[in-house]
Amino acid sequence: MTATMGTPQDTGPVVRGSVPAAGGGQPARSRRSRPLITYGRWWWALPAVLAVLLIHYVATAGGALYAFTNWTGIGDFDFVGLENFRRIFEDPASIGSLENTLFLAFGFLVLTNVVGLLLALALNRTLKTRYLLRVLFFMPVVLSPLAVSYVWKFIFDFNGPLNGVLAWFGAAPRTWLADPTLALWAVLVVMAWQTTGMVMVIYLAGLATVSTEIEEAAALDGASTWQRFRHITLPSIRPSVAIASTLMLIQGLRVFDQVMALTGGGPAGATETLATQVYKETFALSNFGYGAALALLLTVIMLVFSVLQQAATRDRS
Repeated sequence: MTATMGTPQDTGPVVRGSVPAAGGGQPARSRRSRPLITYGRWWWALPAVLAVLLIHYVATAGGALYAFTNWTGIGDFDFVGLENFRRIFEDPASIGSLENTLFLAFGFLVLTNVVGLLLALALNRTLKTRYLLRVLFFMPVVLSPLAVSYVWKFIFDFNGPLNGVLAWFGAAPRTWLADPTLALWAVLVVMAWQTTGMVMVIYLAGLATVSTEIEEAAALDGASTWQRFRHITLPSIRPSVAIASTLMLIQGLRVFDQVMALTGGGPAGATETLATQVYKETFALSNFGYGAALALLLTVIMLVFSVLQQAATRDRS
């Protein structure tokens, strides 16, 4: 029996639309076999992009034009340039609302992130009842801000439960929402109480990516709990820190529901914010031009602080 000499031939199935590669490698896919979706695939996103541009950006830009007018909501209007913005920075009430907005925003940012991170660390792995506690801490997030605010308004009432608890300890009752000093802190407490659960969930998602092997190795090497958190946990959850900080900063700057439900901006404007002042100037006093200027100022502030916050929490590694 004689053996047939020669180059071995590829007896595998031939794929239609493919060209054999040089050197007997994998066949190269021809252009005819490319899926249809790869041609002009950016067209598929075009309707959504146009919808966002028309509904959000174009409408916002159109509304911003009224910030440079004296429109009252009815009839014609005149362009007044930067007159509305000059009035804002010369009006003590507007300056006070700006200060209150910044106080609530940064207080809300710090309080929710600190408490949310502590809760996430406590409910991360070892606690047996962690799943039940996660649900309980997250429940306020899904409730209506108005409903939560009205419940807390009852708690802060002069004859409410909070003063009742203080009476048990012999403390004098306080007018929590009628005191200009305490009212702003009461609003901050309600905001943080309802939203901390969402921050906790964001940090729990980040903590799930932290390697337990690295933490155990660091513990065996003698690293303390603080050292493991600072050098292992915190760098690993940096994206979660950036997301939580950005969301809380924006939400704190545009706070509206809690203020309107708890104090209505009072007492004597002590809890007035830019968002509540926009509502009052636009819909209560029909100063649409001035209200649009306040809204544009708030938008610029949110944009500037968001960019600065993203730069501060950016991963530089």
